[in-house]
Amino acid sequence: MSNVTEYFGCNVFNEETMKSLLPKNVYKALLNTQRMGTSLDADVADVIAASMKDWAVSKGATHYTHWFHPLTGYSAEKHDSFISPTNDGKVIMEFSGKELIKGEPDASSFPSGGLRATFEARGYTAWDPTSPAFIKDDTLYIPTAFCSYTGEILDKKTPLLRSMEVLSEQAVRILKLFGSQATRVITTVGPEQEYFLVDKKLYDQRKDLIFTGRTLFGAKAPRGQELDDHYYGNIKDRVHNYMKDLDEELWKLGIYAKTEHNEVAPAQHELAPIFTTSNVAADQNALTMEIMKKLALKHGLVCLLHEKPFAGVNGSGKHNNWSMNTNLGENLLDPGDSPKDNIQFLTFLIAIIKAVDEYADLLRLSVASASNDHRLGANEAPPAIISIFLGSEIQQILDALETGRMIKTGDSQEFVIGVEALPNFPKDNTDRNRTSPFAFTGNKFEFRSLGSADTISCTNTIINTIVANSLREFADKLEGSSNFKKDLNDLLMETLKKHKRVIFNGNGYDASWVEEAARRGLPNYISTVDAMPHYTDEKNVTLFESFRVYSRTELQARTDALLETYSRVINIEALTMLDMAKKQILPAGIRYSAALAKAVNEKMSAGIDASLEKKLASRVSELCNAIDTAVSDLDSLVIAACDKKGILECARFYRDKVFASMQSLRAVADELEMAVPEDLWPFPTYGDLMFRV
Repeated sequence: MSNVTEYFGCNVFNEETMKSLLPKNVYKALLNTQRMGTSLDADVADVIAASMKDWAVSKGATHYTHWFHPLTGYSAEKHDSFISPTNDGKVIMEFSGKELIKGEPDASSFPSGGLRATFEARGYTAWDPTSPAFIKDDTLYIPTAFCSYTGEILDKKTPLLRSMEVLSEQAVRILKLFGSQATRVITTVGPEQEYFLVDKKLYDQRKDLIFTGRTLFGAKAPRGQELDDHYYGNIKDRVHNYMKDLDEELWKLGIYAKTEHNEVAPAQHELAPIFTTSNVAADQNALTMEIMKKLALKHGLVCLLHEKPFAGVNGSGKHNNWSMNTNLGENLLDPGDSPKDNIQFLTFLIAIIKAVDEYADLLRLSVASASNDHRLGANEAPPAIISIFLGSEIQQILDALETGRMIKTGDSQEFVIGVEALPNFPKDNTDRNRTSPFAFTGNKFEFRSLGSADTISCTNTIINTIVANSLREFADKLEGSSNFKKDLNDLLMETLKKHKRVIFNGNGYDASWVEEAARRGLPNYISTVDAMPHYTDEKNVTLFESFRVYSRTELQARTDALLETYSRVINIEALTMLDMAKKQILPAGIRYSAALAKAVNEKMSAGIDASLEKKLASRVSELCNAIDTAVSDLDSLVIAACDKKGILECARFYRDKVFASMQSLRAVADELEMAVPEDLWPFPTYGDLMFRV
């Protein structure tokens, strides 16, 4: 396959395929469902299912699966064949509308935060017709939502779909006030994906990479990213071949893989797609991560998606480029070419500023995880403090709007900022601020805080919902106004004065910003354990329940499930460290110490000065003893963690005690690595992993 335009989307049941296979009335009904959210009749679903099955079988598929996204953060699938027995002992290939629309996977073995007990196994998957089915590994994949027998949400897609609907509803209310004929607003996302590639043979020698996805031990290599030569540098042949194959596989699945390049750290790279509808983007990003990992193995590589695989160099994030578009093709975050468009743009912009300020806690916890805690604020990612970057030009206009003063544009024209007249914005009206969590970049917002392994569903559910809330409040105040222009102007000025504290156009890495943010009253939740409990703050419960995105019970369940995951991740890391220290690191140190002692005896017997060997032997012995002490301390803390009763108490113990002990063990083990010869060290070093790809 050499012509991309010919094979792009060949494994997707997309509009082109549907149009060619479905009866005209069925095709129109499905399009209405996809574009307008209308329901499908059962007989229409039967026709779609039969056509979908015929298409899949013609491409070699023998099975189908309802593909969903449980709270594990990974995708899940149960495969069923198309075969159905006949009276003569043979089989036919069948697939009904009922099978397409609903499945029944086990719901008891996934994280549920207590919503499901072990004996309460029944769960349901429901087809998401707005995200196209696709073929992978001889199986028809049907994107679905996942809920319990009693109706509680057990996945990450259902809230996203609900949030998209509520944002559309509230945005349309605002658009009508400006005379727009739009009937639907679609949120779009383009998630940039960072990742590391390491050699498979080296990876297989590192228990920490195998069990946890990151290096729990490792002294810094002589060279890291100091020369800035890897960023946008020449792509190695092996990596280029991987990227080429990755593009082809993604293109077959209709994923708009667009940009690829070397990232800042050695062995680090990035893939960026063109934006698409939020739920489709979430499905495609999950699929992209799966294919990235699977395809790397074919090239003798391993793709690491952990947020911090290596200490001392940049970790990997996922930049969530978010925007809103009408069904008429208008980007609501594009300032436009006329003052009227700018007024509408400013209304949506200030609604977003208000949303981010009021619900910074939700945005922060949407990217919280044990792995992402290593990365946020580490001079490679935005800080944990949520703020908005707008750039100098838009800031100037907002300042003028707030004060009502005159503003001069580049062509020396003067404008009184308000709803009567606004200057045109230049197309590139902001710089790019890498240190800002939530930065306006011309016609979209880039939320840079997501971790590389995160699903984008939770973050976009929260962005959609909090913006919908601001728009709802605006619409409630403006609908029925007798003087719309004045009331709009007053509302924007009042909102901006109240919420401008969240705007910060400076360097988010500067230590002074922490102090400044505190003076402004902005929250700073350093860790997952600090952030996650705020899911169930009363204002947040009220928000989600008012839009029926989550119930109070579902929010508490998610909080508990995510905190449990946090504790389990650190527990696995601690156990892995103990295993490596006891079985690999200490034996290596003891062997070297014994070899040095032997050398001391031999040199002294020969009357040769052995002071160097004595010094080395003493130092290695001291380090081994220190490691043994650190191992004992960590061992006891891991055992003590089992006695912690509450989920939050347990998570805090892992953060404050277990993780701190892990750091102490690592520090002394890394020092031993620098003292032991390479041929005695039991696993590949940082230099091996990052520079031998």
